[in-house]
Amino acid sequence: MQHAVRGTQSALGESNGGIPGDQQAALDDHAKATWQFVREKLRSEFGATAYRYWLDPVALIAVEAGVARLGAPTRAMRDWVTQHYLDRIQSFWHSEDENIHFVEIVVVQPANGNGQKNASSSATSNSVAQSANSSARGRISDDVARLDKAANEVTGAEGSGLSYAGNAKGLVSGGRKAIGTMSDDGISAALDPRYTFDNFVIGKPNEFAYAAARRLAEAESVPFNPLFLYGGVGLGKTHLMHAIAWHIRRTQPHRTVIYLSAEKFMYRFIRALRDKNTVDFKDQFRSVDVLMVDDVQFISGKDSTQEEFFHTFNALVDQGRQIIVSADKSPSDLEDIEERLRSRLGSGLVADIHATTYELRLGILESKAERQNIELPQRVMEFLAHKITANVRELEGALNRVIAHAQLVGREISLEMVQDVLHDVLRASERRVSIEEIQKKVAEHFNIKVSDMHSARRARAVARPRQVAMYLSKQLTTHSLPEIGRKFGGRDHTTVMHAVRKIEELHVSDPSLSEDIDLLRRMLEG
Repeated sequence: MQHAVRGTQSALGESNGGIPGDQQAALDDHAKATWQFVREKLRSEFGATAYRYWLDPVALIAVEAGVARLGAPTRAMRDWVTQHYLDRIQSFWHSEDENIHFVEIVVVQPANGNGQKNASSSATSNSVAQSANSSARGRISDDVARLDKAANEVTGAEGSGLSYAGNAKGLVSGGRKAIGTMSDDGISAALDPRYTFDNFVIGKPNEFAYAAARRLAEAESVPFNPLFLYGGVGLGKTHLMHAIAWHIRRTQPHRTVIYLSAEKFMYRFIRALRDKNTVDFKDQFRSVDVLMVDDVQFISGKDSTQEEFFHTFNALVDQGRQIIVSADKSPSDLEDIEERLRSRLGSGLVADIHATTYELRLGILESKAERQNIELPQRVMEFLAHKITANVRELEGALNRVIAHAQLVGREISLEMVQDVLHDVLRASERRVSIEEIQKKVAEHFNIKVSDMHSARRARAVARPRQVAMYLSKQLTTHSLPEIGRKFGGRDHTTVMHAVRKIEELHVSDPSLSEDIDLLRRMLEG
């Protein structure tokens, strides 16, 4: 015999969900006591906030033939609880009552003000319960097909991205769950299959960041929150983030992971505002197990996006969910980021990735050549490791170019061939200089402090050298005017433009300053 229950208060003083109160007594005391035990365990494990929003509205309907049946007031809530909590509900229930082998959740329509069921749910509780298995099977089959199709559309091929957690086979017939899944609805960016822990070359500059990433990926609980990875362009931040996502996906498929850039987070937020759909946006991002945001510096100066990210951050931390963030600077050095957000970003583990050393670059070349089954002369690898020092991405790009030339043209890889094929890269590498180097050299030449380059001081003895440094940064680097302005204390691009024009004029009219600029330029170009 099956029963339906609704509307009474639990011992915790909370609603027992959307089931008629006059029928709750039909459940035996043991079943109700077990459900109460499970509810308390859920609230203890997932926290009061998650419990209140997602678990408190769920009610016990019936227990029979080794199956405990729960009712949720909406289909969305049923799907969410199935995805995120059903495995724990089943585990807790079985630990208290070994006769229960499955737990399933069905949708139960709310009652109207007269205590009668709505027309849409006028069928008796017996018929609802009897049809639950067949209807759930149909829904699950549709969901499985939809998930497989969405995964292929988003990622292009199985295993090329994180469009959903786990796989569709985690759902079994009858609405019961073996290993949780469901989709993150294509929010995540595709993952590069090359970016795994196995393919990451470890050296002194990145060993701490690697160890932190590996520890987090292998942990079943949250070891530190957030993990903040920072370093220059092409040093391995994105590689480590992809590696974490791949590892969690393979070893803990029940956990939902979203990986995306801060730029994509901002665009999705803007779209939610435009479509007046911010509730769904919040639900998507505040209910995942692991949120990974790359290049968080992108939201600098974007106050509304920062506000939303701040609240998303707090909601996930309060629920014990993992957050991983990367940027090009440490949290304290991020410009145009609210102080409270900088404080949150720096409250976990901050791991920096330093510029590569010669030994690390050589190891990367050897590893990549081995993976591609290419024999590279030792002299060639040593030459590339010495000459291309900017970042790993550029180093790998140069090696790919050499290998492609050798395979397509049929030319043997030698030192002479490499110098010929990479002549433009080598020339650019030799003359490259950073804004920081320019600031340091100009400060030394004019006998001021490097900190004066970022200060608000307007004394001519400080302002003129600062303008010279801005001018040289425009001439000797590929940075845009806004990027240069940010390096000089967050100044506007119009300030940089004015400095460049002023120094161009003085270069012609002031012989003494012209000499200084030419000397500095020769020193910087080496």
